[in-house]
Amino acid sequence: MIRLTRLNNTPLVLNSDLIEHIDVTPDTVITLTTGQILRVRETAGEVVRRIVAFRREIFGTCGGVDRLLSEPDDPDLMDAPAADQDLG
Repeated sequence: MIRLTRLNNTPLVLNSDLIEHIDVTPDTVITLTTGQILRVRETAGEVVRRIVAFRREIFGTCGGVDRLLSEPDDPDLMDAPAADQDLG
């Protein structure tokens, strides 16, 4: 669960496992697997950092997690190994 802020400054706690994708328009728009859309004050990079920090707290560190935290706005972010990928 991650803490976010709606555009009207209302706090929100979100189950990050429900995030389907995050769009960056003038606002950060989060689309959930349920079809619900949330607009939040945090940047997409900050949302990703909070998700990674939460998952690190639950599962520990592994593979590309450190890279996600240090380079959240990197255009090559999609090339980072998945956390569940066997890194040998």
